[in-house]
Amino acid sequence: MNNFCGKRVLVTGAAQGIGYGITKRLVELGATVVALDVSTEKLGQLKQEFPKIENISVNLKDWNATKKAVTSVFPINHLVNNAGVAIVEPFLEVSEKNFDVSFDVNIKAVFNVTQTVIENLTSTNTPGSIVNISSQASQAALFEHSVYCSSKGAVDAFTRAVALEFGPKNIRINAVNPTVVMTELGRKVWSAPKKSEPMLAKIPMNRFAKIEDVVEAVIFLLSDKASMITGTCLPVDGGFLAC
Repeated sequence: MNNFCGKRVLVTGAAQGIGYGITKRLVELGATVVALDVSTEKLGQLKQEFPKIENISVNLKDWNATKKAVTSVFPINHLVNNAGVAIVEPFLEVSEKNFDVSFDVNIKAVFNVTQTVIENLTSTNTPGSIVNISSQASQAALFEHSVYCSSKGAVDAFTRAVALEFGPKNIRINAVNPTVVMTELGRKVWSAPKKSEPMLAKIPMNRFAKIEDVVEAVIFLLSDKASMITGTCLPVDGGFLAC
């Protein structure tokens, strides 16, 4: 996968969790990573670890600020829309504020960043690849995840629609749909057996995903090894969606 040498890859939500894992792996593969995150502190720590990365600190909920920030780091060859939020609550307790936060980050920001990057790719007649981090929740109902499921379902539909439109321009768009991932937050939320055991019982491989499981799927779809793959939503779920 040495085709990342000399390539510029924008990763949103790059400073922690899956985003950190993607950033680390891309640096190892020779890419120039443009790390976007809302936390300037975590971006600073990331820069100390990987001095060659470029940082952008911006709130993805701000449409115009995000577009300006992304435009400032052109050219971009590849994009990983990783940033996301998960607000889990009973349907009848969902507030307008929480609904808007979920959709602003999980799909509106994905739309905005992707549009900005593709505008540049098409204007320069440059091929590219984009991977959106979706979820198994886009295709299966999860208890008290009504807003999250809805937002990730939108990510999948968006992925297919944009892939159709820009395939002729040699711009590929795919999604990765993980099950529960053992990030720091994932361990906190899912470590209790009372919560984890019912979910594990639905996963044939009887384990949650490691960060590396998701990272390697993303790297494959970004790379030229997936040159004939676009419009795909790839489960990384141990068989959860097969049941």
